Amino acid sequence: MLKRVFVAPDPGRTRLRFATRAVLGIALAIAVCGLAGHSLTGAVTGGLAALLALFTVTDATVRGQAVTTALLPAVGLPVLTAAAGLHDQPVARDITFLTVVGAGVYARRWGPRGHSLGVFAFMTFFVAQFLHATPDQLPELYAAVLLSVLAAAAVRFGLWCYERRLPPPAVPASLGGTGLARVTTRQAIQATAGAGFALVVGQLVSGQRWYWAVGATWWIFVNTTSRGETLVRGFRRLLGTVIGIAVGLLVAMPVHGDPALTAVLAAVCVFGIFYTAAVSYTWMMLWVTLLAGLLYGLLGVLGPGLLALRLAETGVGALGAALAVILLLPVTTHSVTDAWIQRALRCVHACTAETARRLAGAADADPVPRVAELEQLLARVRLSVAPLVHPLNPMLGRKRRARQVLALLDDCAREIRGLVAVAADPEASHDARLAAACYRVQAAVEALTDGGDVSLQTDGLSTTEPALAHLHGLERALAELARPLRTPPGSPLVGA
Repeated sequence: MLKRVFVAPDPGRTRLRFATRAVLGIALAIAVCGLAGHSLTGAVTGGLAALLALFTVTDATVRGQAVTTALLPAVGLPVLTAAAGLHDQPVARDITFLTVVGAGVYARRWGPRGHSLGVFAFMTFFVAQFLHATPDQLPELYAAVLLSVLAAAAVRFGLWCYERRLPPPAVPASLGGTGLARVTTRQAIQATAGAGFALVVGQLVSGQRWYWAVGATWWIFVNTTSRGETLVRGFRRLLGTVIGIAVGLLVAMPVHGDPALTAVLAAVCVFGIFYTAAVSYTWMMLWVTLLAGLLYGLLGVLGPGLLALRLAETGVGALGAALAVILLLPVTTHSVTDAWIQRALRCVHACTAETARRLAGAADADPVPRVAELEQLLARVRLSVAPLVHPLNPMLGRKRRARQVLALLDDCAREIRGLVAVAADPEASHDARLAAACYRVQAAVEALTDGGDVSLQTDGLSTTEPALAHLHGLERALAELARPLRTPPGSPLVGA
């Protein structure tokens, strides 16, 4: 896990810039709140608003990111009003909170913008519980949210908008379906039920910190699709919380809420959250837990008992999420993984066809965007297969097959990248052998996706010619994929 975080590739230092910009944006937001004369409650609210504006907004274009950021207060302020107004009405507050959970997850069907607005709405309600916000504090909290989102936007889109120099990322569409067949519909129901369990049991554990359990359930459902993904994420959240509490005892407790030292350590935590989020959920949760401990130190309530309570509430939230995905409208890992693999294979087909056109001299042929799309799809495959390759998975046969599928898909991606690089050479030519090889690759993909036979043909292929060598390697990887993807019904690739 340490190696994964500190040695993980960071092309273009994107994660480093992402994390550094977050520290600057959140620091500016808190400074603006301080200059406006806001209390500690207002500063914490503003800091969280800025963090969410910088972390959760993931639209493909800078323009789209700016629009989503501008919409955050429109969603967050009404939720904040409801949360504060219902402060002394527990039943109405709890029903409203669960409604926000369900609506926030359901909104993910509208892509990155729906996801961002759903997260912002939930966290706005959550922070109102964290700070025990009351109606008389609303004017200050409104101002803190607006000023902080504006400060974050000024840093993101004005001071340091490094995305303008990057090509828009290829974002694969989410899995479709209608009604209860749609993943977002099922997840909305599951998340609401899981959060309801967490809310009730969390209140039995603690009448004051119950919202931690609901928060744990919510975040376990973020960026997951299948039952297996959700269970693994719940385990990682619990593990990260345990490690974070241990670090908090060594770091946050001795600080005793000292403002200057807390500010420095909080900046380190923010950097850690943003830098590790893409590579390790466990490490991200470590930093989140440590940051929460520092904030409670500022509020003067941090102690070993509080940290132990956080662990207990996190466990309740993880249990709620687990029960929901196991018992209620489960989305199996098999179905989700199969869908993403099918998409990845179809993208291989499209990459090959576009490269063949490029080699044939078509001026408008450009396979590079297809390669970027393939990388995104393979990332989704890895995420969906993660439950099978997890060290704690006892099903060794399925684990081996899952690893074999991932390795062969990586081989496909490597051959595609090599083929596209060859096609980019102005001197690259096209002949009948290339046309035949491209056709065989496309036929192999069609056979894999349609259930036909996949045969490997090597006659006439020369591995000394780069384009043909890559096509032959691609054809071989596709042929080898047939076996793990077509296991007997009694032992599917994934059955979690």
